[in-house]
Amino acid sequence: MADIIEKLGKLDRRIIFVLIALAVIIPISFDLILPNPVGAEPSRDLYDYVDALPEGSNVLVSFDYDPSTMPELQPMAEALVLHLFMKNVNIVGMALWPQGASLGQDAMSSMADSLGKAQYEDWCNLGYKTGGQIMIVRLGSSISAVFPTDMDNVPWSEIPMLRNITALESFSLIISLSAGDPGIIAWVMMAGDRFGVPIGCGCTAVSAPTLYTYLQTNQMVGMLGGLKGAADYETLVGIKGGQAVRGMAPQSVAHLVIILFIIIGNVAYFSQRKKGGAR
Repeated sequence: MADIIEKLGKLDRRIIFVLIALAVIIPISFDLILPNPVGAEPSRDLYDYVDALPEGSNVLVSFDYDPSTMPELQPMAEALVLHLFMKNVNIVGMALWPQGASLGQDAMSSMADSLGKAQYEDWCNLGYKTGGQIMIVRLGSSISAVFPTDMDNVPWSEIPMLRNITALESFSLIISLSAGDPGIIAWVMMAGDRFGVPIGCGCTAVSAPTLYTYLQTNQMVGMLGGLKGAADYETLVGIKGGQAVRGMAPQSVAHLVIILFIIIGNVAYFSQRKKGGAR
């Protein structure tokens, strides 16, 4: 047994690479879907907050990411938009990242078509605007001054759903889906702390640990972290076989293989160390 463990500890790294590749390829090829139970997590907190919004509320969704983080953030964008539409909540989209406006347009238009929601009546996309934190502060005074037209150059005054929206305080919730800066922290500091608007967020898995502080201090109402957060929201909304839920299978299997090799490597190391000490 000790010899087998020692041989495994010296396994050619190319074999490990092949096994990791198979751990990803096989679940995708067989369209494997694993159970995704959702406990008392920040993703459920965000879902519950959205679910409690009164019909006709206004929610601002800022798509602060680009195509490089689409696998994690686009599924959560679509699930969030679907939930907001199901609750008959008006969505105003915008972006602090240049390419985020187009990604947000894709998410909102696809979900709107499936539920019969009309652009400019139930949702609109103001587009991208540079400025980060300074621009958010300006939104706190007048949104129409920052966005006199929407993404398609339709004047603010010609968009029916914007008639009762003046500044950030017109929104019941702001959700930032962010891959970095400017993004969630800017919205928390400026829109949340300064203007008192509740903030929810979605972020990449690598960013999530740095944002838990804002949950603990009640500066955010909930958070979707990485592909797992997106899968949680798809599960809660009732999306069967969504992109994130399907993506969790290869990710989970690959993680299990990595953990297995970490265990084997440690067992092999201590076995060799013990053998060396005995000699």
